[in-house]
Amino acid sequence: MSKRGARGRFLDASRVEGNETFIAYIDESGDEGFNFLPGCSEWFVLSAVLVRRTEDLKMVDLTKMVKSELGKPIKKALHFRDLGHKERLSLLRQIAAANLRTISVVVHKPSLISPEAFNENYRLYFYVLRLLCERISWYCRDNKITRDQGNGEVKLIFSNRSSMSYFDLRKYLSKLERMWDEGLIDQQIHWPVIDTRRMETLTAGKRAGLQVADAVAGSFYYATEHSPLGLTEDYYARMLKPVVYRRGKNYLGYGLKFFPSLNEVLARTEGRLGWVEQVYA
Repeated sequence: MSKRGARGRFLDASRVEGNETFIAYIDESGDEGFNFLPGCSEWFVLSAVLVRRTEDLKMVDLTKMVKSELGKPIKKALHFRDLGHKERLSLLRQIAAANLRTISVVVHKPSLISPEAFNENYRLYFYVLRLLCERISWYCRDNKITRDQGNGEVKLIFSNRSSMSYFDLRKYLSKLERMWDEGLIDQQIHWPVIDTRRMETLTAGKRAGLQVADAVAGSFYYATEHSPLGLTEDYYARMLKPVVYRRGKNYLGYGLKFFPSLNEVLARTEGRLGWVEQVYA
């Protein structure tokens, strides 16, 4: 008998499109390269914004409010990197007050002991997504309440990356699920809340939640990556604390996960992550 009961959960009538309780919008900032020449980032961030399906339309209201405040066209998607500092603050102020949770996996590529393990196309993205899905699944498992609609599952919606095969991405996650189901791999994704058949890929202009995820990923990227002048901007990451997923009082390892471990990263980043210990430790 498998962990899900002879794969019986695929026959569960509740596992239908639109019956999910949560939606996770996923976007990234930085790149996956390891040559560290000009144009290649030192950091890679993958973030998720989690909302209840019943709250999803409020993401549209949030982005419309910000666009109106900033004088931006309502039909044009917000892109964090294209906004000025004050405009970013306006957007993050609305996000920090919204009924949502954020999860970010922050990768310091120079600290990886075996970078060659990630040389294959998208290998780093896939592995970091695994870490992100662990935390998405923990949140959904632990936070469905009695009055929530739906079956407790989460739908994963990815910001479109034109060069990446989402067939391969779905195949990777399905393989992880199958190996977990057969007891062949020790992993921490709580698979009963994730259905890999329900994944979707859209452009940011199609879903407001993806614009919010872009802002979250960008915030933690700017808090870690040096600008051309050698500076970082951690105020964005500090602003998001009210909506970062935590378990009890613990943010690190939950809503904010460093890879490799924070201690390893701190040893190689010359004090630029002081904001982590001040705000999230």
